[in-house]
Amino acid sequence: MAKIKVLNIKGEELKDLTLNKDIWNIEVNDVVLKKAIDLQMAAARQGTHKTKTRAEVSGGGKKPWKQKGTGRARQGSTRATQWRGGGIALGVTPRDYTFKMNKKERVLALKSALTYKVNDKELVVIDNLSLNTLKTKDIKGIIENLKLAGKVLFVTKEDNENLYMATRNLGYAYAILADEINVYDIVNADYLVCDEAAVNQIEEVLK
Repeated sequence: MAKIKVLNIKGEELKDLTLNKDIWNIEVNDVVLKKAIDLQMAAARQGTHKTKTRAEVSGGGKKPWKQKGTGRARQGSTRATQWRGGGIALGVTPRDYTFKMNKKERVLALKSALTYKVNDKELVVIDNLSLNTLKTKDIKGIIENLKLAGKVLFVTKEDNENLYMATRNLGYAYAILADEINVYDIVNADYLVCDEAAVNQIEEVLK
């Protein structure tokens, strides 16, 4: 069992918290982890790209010149792919980039990402992340108290509007609920800051 210090928003140590080794200290699977990241990035793509084929380009109904006798290559339409203003051969069309990933792989990828945070000492557990105000300076003060640098992902169990509003104007701090936790956000953050209730909920879901 791995242990981690539980801090308050001032950065003071309160107690030790024992982490479930089957979630926070597994053998990392980098292949599945990358697959999960690729899946999230693919799902974020709109896939609305489109080029017109020669059948979709307007015009070109008239044969540009007669078939024989001109000395030039035969042409049937000025909207063929070799003409300027013609259609595009083998161009992109709207498509869905998502692919399937089974549940066991998704869970393994999430556990692998969490394990990396623990191993790299990038997991911070706070007793309570409730804020009385929604001022950005308050969350900046918490980040300074915890001596964090880079991108910070805050995870709470309960809906915390003040925390969300306080981090919204910062380009390096984000807030999500524990049931919204995902591989990409974890890997993309330099530090993962969870309240104690969120850690318990994550363990309850992933056990």
